[in-house]
Amino acid sequence: MRIGTAVIGLLALAALAGCKSPTYGGGGGGGGGGGGGPSGGVVVGNILFKSAHNGSQNPAIDTVAVGSTVTWTWTSTGAVSHSVRSQGTPSFTSSPIEAGDGKTYSVTFTTAGSYSYDCAVHGAAMSGTIVVR
Repeated sequence: MRIGTAVIGLLALAALAGCKSPTYGGGGGGGGGGGGGPSGGVVVGNILFKSAHNGSQNPAIDTVAVGSTVTWTWTSTGAVSHSVRSQGTPSFTSSPIEAGDGKTYSVTFTTAGSYSYDCAVHGAAMSGTIVVR
């Protein structure tokens, strides 16, 4: 009987672990809130946004829980400038235009909704959506 209980417990833990999005580093940024939910990550590349979670790109689409922090990370961008610019409603605080690998921008999403964004430099050629549930 103890083995059965242990197996059920392990299955429950595995199921919970499978439901979490990967966690990526990052700090403050726009949006406010205290965080605490699973995090998301988006790669800012040369003329692309790419979900670090599911690989979707242009548009990069990520789904996170209310209270989650999403971090965009400039990767292999060289001297090309990019930004994360909120589009439409609901919105979040947009990033500055920046160049250089390793730059990051984070937003904590405290309200459910579908948040669209693009790059202020490249417009619709670089776009994405964060779905907050």
